[in-house]
Amino acid sequence: MWKKSELREAPAPLEGPVVATITGGTVIWFVLFLAQLPFYGWFAGRGQTWWVWTCLAGGLLGLLGVWYVRKRDAAIKRDAAKRTAAAATPDA
Repeated sequence: MWKKSELREAPAPLEGPVVATITGGTVIWFVLFLAQLPFYGWFAGRGQTWWVWTCLAGGLLGLLGVWYVRKRDAAIKRDAAKRTAAAATPDA
């Protein structure tokens, strides 16, 4: 059973350079995919082609992630601007 002294509020989420982080990860996935392409025959001979396709899937899903976080970032900035404008406008 939790004691009252052990209950704490959840900390605020950390915000950082989300777009740059997702973009960097996407680039890494695509670089890994391109680096493995010359060795596709080697992977195929060992039944390990999933390594190549996993990197491609990571890159493609990363593109979806970049699109999503850019839209999210723009929405957060729009909301902040709207709140600032509403706070600056005197009430009548």
